[in-house]
Amino acid sequence: MPADMPLETIAIIACAYFIAAFVKGATGLGFSTSALPVLALGIGLKAAMPLVIIPSLASNLIVMIGAGHFRETVTRFWPMFIATLPGLVLGLFLLDLVDGLLAGAVLGAVLMIYGAISLRRAGAVLPGRMARPLAPVIGFATGIINGITGSQVMPVLPFLLAMRLDPKRFIQAINISFSLSSLVMAVGLTHLGLMTQESVWISLFGLVPVYAGTKLGSLVRARLDAETFRKLVLVMLMIFGVILMGKAGLA
Repeated sequence: MPADMPLETIAIIACAYFIAAFVKGATGLGFSTSALPVLALGIGLKAAMPLVIIPSLASNLIVMIGAGHFRETVTRFWPMFIATLPGLVLGLFLLDLVDGLLAGAVLGAVLMIYGAISLRRAGAVLPGRMARPLAPVIGFATGIINGITGSQVMPVLPFLLAMRLDPKRFIQAINISFSLSSLVMAVGLTHLGLMTQESVWISLFGLVPVYAGTKLGSLVRARLDAETFRKLVLVMLMIFGVILMGKAGLA
């Protein structure tokens, strides 16, 4: 941690990491989306973006180890994971051609509507015979949306929810997708000069509250049945929608 960093800044970063990690442990998603607003208020968005990469990957790894079924999940969903990468590259290219904040606001509205409808209804169930051909399409679309808006959850999250996976397999699948996207973003931020030695050191020191928050959240998740877990994920999805719309409103 840089010696000249004010204590209040250190406290803001540690608090953001812990809260985001708790959400991550409880629901399996949302570290970057939960941490960025708090970090941006304290140190600005550009400085905050590289600070979430390493802790996000670490929180992904913690929940993936706890979830298990890694080899099974990779074998089942590898076409979707592979298709995410060219989609992300295309999305980053399109970022220069569209208004990213406006696109994020539209996505936020979609997340809120989808979450609200799904909470009121049991939700659609996707037959296994349809899931296989759809998987690479979903992966590619997720990459494009991620590149333009920074959000990693659409449409991969509703796709996996519709498959009615048990919570552990759901968490494994979506966190592999998140990890691939985060690695590509790390390369991009380094190329842009935002991923500096200082940001890496801050991120490494932040792994302590990240570990504690993720473990605590995981204990909460272990007590949830599958339907309660599904509803919690949908609520988080709606909160993400509010955050995305709020970014556009504050710009």
